[in-house]
Amino acid sequence: MSIILSIAGSDPSAGAGIQQDLKTITALGEYGATVITALTSQNTMGVDAVMSVPADVVCSQMESVLSDLDVAAIKIGMVPNVEVARVVADKLRRYLSGHRVSVVYDPVMVSTSGRELMTTECVEFVRQSLFPLCTLVTPNLSETACLSGIPLEQLDGSEPHNDRREKAGKLLSAKCGVAFLLKGGHAHSAQMTDHLYLPDGTVHTYSAPRIESTNLHGTGCTLSSAIATYLANGHPLPDAVRAAKEVLQRAVIQGRDLHIGHGNGPLWVNN
Repeated sequence: MSIILSIAGSDPSAGAGIQQDLKTITALGEYGATVITALTSQNTMGVDAVMSVPADVVCSQMESVLSDLDVAAIKIGMVPNVEVARVVADKLRRYLSGHRVSVVYDPVMVSTSGRELMTTECVEFVRQSLFPLCTLVTPNLSETACLSGIPLEQLDGSEPHNDRREKAGKLLSAKCGVAFLLKGGHAHSAQMTDHLYLPDGTVHTYSAPRIESTNLHGTGCTLSSAIATYLANGHPLPDAVRAAKEVLQRAVIQGRDLHIGHGNGPLWVNN
């Protein structure tokens, strides 16, 4: 059994964050460990409050897990401030110096309801110091716009292929030296198309029909933790992304008729 560590924020309604990561990892038959970076007050209606976990406590959690468990892959989610980001980067750098471990980072910057979940200072720090330690970064369109400096309206569009999106993906991947999966789920199109940009310039495209559902809370967490799980089991990155995309599609279908909460409900991962 592989151990996957999730470093992320907590969602008390269990549709996203640490809770959704654990559900996804468990559904795929593996063991999930956690380091909590932030406590949130949120539900299917939105995020009401965020409290960052002190950096020394995040440090202690990471030391506890990494000194004892044989972690095969790491998924990073919400990193709320530069103090926490610095601890995560430092501990991760030390661990990677002695272990071959895949790291998937879902850069949670803004909640679906529009609340900022990462400071501007932290965005710049993770770009410079955390991204280069990762195997894969999985931004959505809003996060891609923030990271690349290309306006969101130029990245969006109804066509599966977007020249500006391609420019952003290749720019970020080459500059940071890691793979970027630019997610197209927020684009206004009937076909959802994600592009995987590798540092060597190779591009892989993944398309699937858009599934109409009001229960889409936690899609990014589900996808990134599933990718980390498949990487932990030895799948090459393009194959791990493809398999995780299939998990996500099933989770959306299985969750679309659920009635949990009064807003953007959760997916249902049942592999």
